[in-house]
Amino acid sequence: MYKIATLNKISQKGLSLFSDQYELTTELSGADAVLVRSQDMYGADLSDGILAIARAGAGVNNIPVDLCTENGVVVFNTPGANSNAVKELVLAALLITARNVVEAVDWTRTISNNAAETVEKNKSRFAGEEIQGKRLAVIGLGAIGVLVANAANSLGMKVVGYDPFISVQNAHDLNPAVKLYDSLDACLPACDYVTIHVPAVDSTKGMFNYKMLDAMKNKAVLLNFSRDSLVVSADVKKVLEEKKLRLYVTDFPTDDLLGTENAILIPHLGASTKESEENCAVSAASQLINYLEEGTIENSINFPTLNPGKKTDGSRICVLNKNVPSILGKLTGVLADMNVNISNLINKSKGDNAYTVIDLDDDQVDEKKIKEAFDFEGIISVRIL
Repeated sequence: MYKIATLNKISQKGLSLFSDQYELTTELSGADAVLVRSQDMYGADLSDGILAIARAGAGVNNIPVDLCTENGVVVFNTPGANSNAVKELVLAALLITARNVVEAVDWTRTISNNAAETVEKNKSRFAGEEIQGKRLAVIGLGAIGVLVANAANSLGMKVVGYDPFISVQNAHDLNPAVKLYDSLDACLPACDYVTIHVPAVDSTKGMFNYKMLDAMKNKAVLLNFSRDSLVVSADVKKVLEEKKLRLYVTDFPTDDLLGTENAILIPHLGASTKESEENCAVSAASQLINYLEEGTIENSINFPTLNPGKKTDGSRICVLNKNVPSILGKLTGVLADMNVNISNLINKSKGDNAYTVIDLDDDQVDEKKIKEAFDFEGIISVRIL
């Protein structure tokens, strides 16, 4: 029986996928795998028994991925599962900023009487613009960025994009009307709206600093539905004070932005829909089940995608290893010395790491003996199904 620790409230639609051979718990101790949403796992006790962590969402900045890799813990995420929810909120942000909806509603709450007359006298203060025909820059064309770009194009916006690492699939899915730029410097100056959809990694931290913000079109609107670390808060406050930037909309409120004029702070609602939470939970649970039962890896942050297919009657050896020469030769050599016949072998690599799945004819192999024989340099972990 596998024990699954759920560190946040997980949709029942995902939890229902676990059969009777699984035990669900809220305790990390003794768990074989973890389902998590936003819980900070830095400092958590990642015991030797934990095989995998599945994040019910796209970002994994709450998970110590490097430590997990060292310990042979496969980290999964669910890219695309919440994409539509985020896309719809971005579109809402475009519309409410164009029409000054937030400011108008706040003002309307101050009316105590004579509403109709007061409104007619003052509504011109909140006259906005239409997004049709306006230029939108989508920075980052992953699953969410592509959906935003295509939807905005359908609404009549002139959409441009920037993503030096766009995948072949996302490039295929992107509407051909979206013009791609080779640099932010060329992309930003002509755009009325800019929306950020890049991952929060070391290379993107603070990418929207004063220099980049100052390069934007005068009175442009910046939307950030990715992560707060992508934008330097002090610099965005400065360009707002200088009236260079008309509005900053973010789904990630921080202490230093509270009370900032012309900053619209949304309480992290991007993926907060019933549908999104269900999609993420189902995807994350499925990934854990497939890995624990079959050795399948899909949507992993730290190890390569590999689908060995359904396990047959024989034993299956799942090896997480460093991506270095001679590993495969050593693995097959060890099995040959043990007079064990290999029926199938698959190996995939991802950066410094690799994953090897070996199917054996024999279903009565000595697990302890094989693990001891595979205990050599370059091997991260060994599991036998």
